[in-house]
Amino acid sequence: MVTLINAERDGTSKEWKNSQNKEVLCMEKYIIFGSPHIEEQDIREVVDSLHSGWLSTGPKVAKFEKMFADYIGASHACALGSCTAGLHLALLVVGVKPGDEIITSPMTFAATANVIEHLGAQPVFIDIERDSMNIDVSQISSKVTKRTKAILPVHFAGRPCDMEAVIELAKKHDLHVIEDAAHCTEGEYRGRKIGTIGDLTAFSFYATKSLSTGEGGMVTTHNEHWAEKIKVLSSHGLSRDAWKRYSSEGNSHYQVVVPGYPYNMMDLQAAIGIHQLLRLSKSLQRRDEIWRMYDEAFEDLPVETPASAETGTVHARHLYTVLVDSENAGRSRDGVRRILYEQKVGSGVHFISLHMHPYYANKYGYAPEDFPNAMYVSERTMSLPLSSKLSDDDVARVIVAVKKALRK
Repeated sequence: MVTLINAERDGTSKEWKNSQNKEVLCMEKYIIFGSPHIEEQDIREVVDSLHSGWLSTGPKVAKFEKMFADYIGASHACALGSCTAGLHLALLVVGVKPGDEIITSPMTFAATANVIEHLGAQPVFIDIERDSMNIDVSQISSKVTKRTKAILPVHFAGRPCDMEAVIELAKKHDLHVIEDAAHCTEGEYRGRKIGTIGDLTAFSFYATKSLSTGEGGMVTTHNEHWAEKIKVLSSHGLSRDAWKRYSSEGNSHYQVVVPGYPYNMMDLQAAIGIHQLLRLSKSLQRRDEIWRMYDEAFEDLPVETPASAETGTVHARHLYTVLVDSENAGRSRDGVRRILYEQKVGSGVHFISLHMHPYYANKYGYAPEDFPNAMYVSERTMSLPLSSKLSDDDVARVIVAVKKALRK
């Protein structure tokens, strides 16, 4: 087994090399694509929940909601079991009904469009900008019809969409704006936090996210009525959640006021996230450092690295996506990923555009070339490990592995 020698930066060649000027790999462990950064204080908070007896929705969920609302600067934050639940309920509370149309991006996880389908509405896809991989706002107006109810922009990889243009279009056509910020907890747009701009915003705390509760999500809004409806809908439609029903504050009966859903977050989940929320700024700083290392290391390789963050925005640095130039690399994106896997370096594909998946292609008759930029990215995209948990040695291993995989 090879022993990893601390890599040193060569200011002339801008390559990672060891002290003997030879590249080496440490094969002792597999570098997971999206490993959560869990620390001892997170574990102690979970143990405290176990000792307290509050395992499901309770005081720590309430604390986490208050902390998140303060962090975002939103009037209300509703903790849920997933970002998917958040998108579903956000669409529901603004009145989306069967037959309505929701304009969104196909370059996203399936949940973004699936929740629209669940409500009997139709996702109307708009192609992406190739550089930003966000929805091409200039194409939205041409797709607005009498049935259009909302615009659902996706802040892809942590890069904020052009929200000024989105809001302007929404006002012009009297549409709601529901943001998919699953990738963008730390994002900012022109001095405003993502989560304070649209009508409602859904965040994800899935295992690979910078703030992870395993599963979990949050919806932020300034609208008190919508927030109250989400609270009721997420707890089976009960008029009082478990914390209010069983704590020392109350002993009254609940009423079923609407057929709701089991979308509540547990205290065990909130406990994992409380201290991570306090470390978000530090976590983003570390991911930004890794991002710059990758940019510098890959600038002469047959890949397109992510575009720079737009002026006046804060990129949340969730995914570091490269586009593999198969012709000059001598192998396909999947071929590159296989070589990375052999070197025990994880990677991901974010995403294969939804219009190229069987369900959406068959139901709506899409061909891959209908959204050419989304197709282009789908065929080439590859996400590399990006976590504040990564050490410099881990980053060095990733860089060496990528260079090996991209050599003809």
